[in-house]
Amino acid sequence: MSDVPSSKSARKPRADAARNRRRLIEVAREVFAAEGSAATLEEIARVAGVGIGTLYRHFPTRDDLVAAVYRETSRQLAEAADRLSREVEPIEALRRWLLLFVDHMATKMRMAEALDAIFCASPSVQTDAAAEVSTAIDGLVARAAAAGVIAADVEPLDLLRSIAGIAYMSPRPDWRPAADRFVDVLIAGLARGGA
Repeated sequence: MSDVPSSKSARKPRADAARNRRRLIEVAREVFAAEGSAATLEEIARVAGVGIGTLYRHFPTRDDLVAAVYRETSRQLAEAADRLSREVEPIEALRRWLLLFVDHMATKMRMAEALDAIFCASPSVQTDAAAEVSTAIDGLVARAAAAGVIAADVEPLDLLRSIAGIAYMSPRPDWRPAADRFVDVLIAGLARGGA
C-alpha cells in the first residue's frame, strides 16, 4: 500500500468551484436581503450565473445556503473590524463598523424565519457567529477607549443592542438613511462621553 495520499483526498476544490461557491453566497445574501423568505434557490442560481445543479452541489439544502450566508456575513464583519482598525482613526473605525452591522442585522431580519430553524437545529451556527461579532466590537471599542475618544466604560454589547433595534425599521422605505443618522448620533454621543 502506498504512503502517497490519493489524488481524491489531497485535491483542493477547483478554482472555478470555489469561485462558484463564493458567488452563490454573495448573491444569496443580496437576494435574501431584498426578498427575505420569498427568495427561491432557482432565482439565486440564475442571478449567480450558475445552474441549479451547481447550487445543490455546494448547498444540498436551503438551510445549508442560509447558514453559509450567515456565517460569511459574520466573518466579513470580523474582518472589517481588523481592516478598519488599520485604516482609519478609532472613532471612525467604530462608526463604519456599526454601519456594516446595520446591514448585517437587516439581512438577518429578512432571513429570520429560516435562521430560527437553523439555530434550533444547530446552535453553534449562532454562537460561533455571535463570538466573532462580539470579538470585533470589543476590539473596536477598546481601541477607541485607549485613544481617549470615547469613555472607558462604554459596554460594547450595549452598542450592539442599540443598533439591533434599527433593523426592525427596515420595512420602511427610508430605513437606511434613518439608520445611518442613528449611528452618527450614537457616535457623537460616545465621542462627547469620551471628551
